[in-house]
Amino acid sequence: MTTAMPRSRLLGILPLALVAATTGALYAATSPLQAQTVKLDAALSSGWWGHVPTMLAVEKGFFKEQGIDVEVKAIASSADRIRALTAGSVAFSNLGRIAVISEMANGNESFYYFANVDDSPGNEGCWARSGYSSFKALKGKKVAANTSAQITMNGLLENEEMSEKDVQFVNLPGGEMAGAIARGDVDAACVWEPLFTNVRNAAPGGKLLGTDMDTPNFKKFGTMASPDIMIISRKLVDENPDVARKLTLAIFKGVEYTSANPEDTAKTVAHYFRAQPDDVLAAMKKFKYFGAGGWVDHMKLHTGQMEFLAKWLHDNGKISTSPDVKKWENVSFIPQ
Repeated sequence: MTTAMPRSRLLGILPLALVAATTGALYAATSPLQAQTVKLDAALSSGWWGHVPTMLAVEKGFFKEQGIDVEVKAIASSADRIRALTAGSVAFSNLGRIAVISEMANGNESFYYFANVDDSPGNEGCWARSGYSSFKALKGKKVAANTSAQITMNGLLENEEMSEKDVQFVNLPGGEMAGAIARGDVDAACVWEPLFTNVRNAAPGGKLLGTDMDTPNFKKFGTMASPDIMIISRKLVDENPDVARKLTLAIFKGVEYTSANPEDTAKTVAHYFRAQPDDVLAAMKKFKYFGAGGWVDHMKLHTGQMEFLAKWLHDNGKISTSPDVKKWENVSFIPQ
């Protein structure tokens, strides 16, 4: 994923107030002449390739085939996307599950999770400055990480029978890590692509300490540390399950088209990322996309991973309570 922007940034951030003002009712008819069409906007990021299938479904008219009018609301961070859904400004979103689990821990019952359509293990790792060949060599030294990369760091430490307490953990924004390791402010940094490439370039002659594919989480679940999860308005599902079903069918069709036609997909969605189609295609190749095929077992796996992650977040003081994530799962409207 050498050209994507980090999740915490966005080309052209749309303020939440503007989202709320322009979206209208959660699933109101778009006009009297289209009484059977419902408007269900999506909160997505124009800096994350995991959102490609949903964007593609919008551009190809797959939602309209189901009688749904979807507009992409560009909202940079996962935390802001879930806030938009909670406020009723959008009907569904795809976002990092740390933000989702945090809202569960806060008792937010405005949403269900229902699908995982993307993953990209191997795109997140830890890099040390020259002279440090392992985490054992970094004992007592400064190691930077945050969000999902902190989970990767902890997994790699665990492999060497160490914990976060054995290093000086520095919670640093991803965009600042390359400069910090270049100056020697930190001795190692853990982050996702494309920022990980920047870190490696900033500390030539350094050592790859491992990626998320070397962690206990990956060995158990085969996923990145904190994969995306799709959420949907609980009100929409409870009151209009058939509309939720049609929305899911359109998303899965977008996944199928993306997988079968990557070149055309890259051309179709490139404008969302303000990037060249070839760059979009290269980034997409580092992702896996998941649709209707085997979704039942796929979701069992991801519910298990969310339980694992919720416990980790609680055990490490990131959330005050460990939520029962299954209480937020609802796949009853998805065709078997």
